[in-house]
Amino acid sequence: MKTFGLVVLATIGGYVIGLFGGMFFIEIFSTNRLDKSLEAAMTGAFVIGPLMAVAAVIVVLIFRSRHAR
Repeated sequence: MKTFGLVVLATIGGYVIGLFGGMFFIEIFSTNRLDKSLEAAMTGAFVIGPLMAVAAVIVVLIFRSRHAR
């Protein structure tokens, strides 16, 4: 149950970090002039946020499996 709780927290934390981090990087590096804020919001919410959530879950599971021995 402890691992499940950590996975849930990692998923939420990874998503939030990916969302705002993705929005930040898109705002800086995008050459789009018409709807840059929309591009940043959608990319952060639907691409980078979920990818970071998955990466955070993988990191937690690897960390838990190595320290469970």
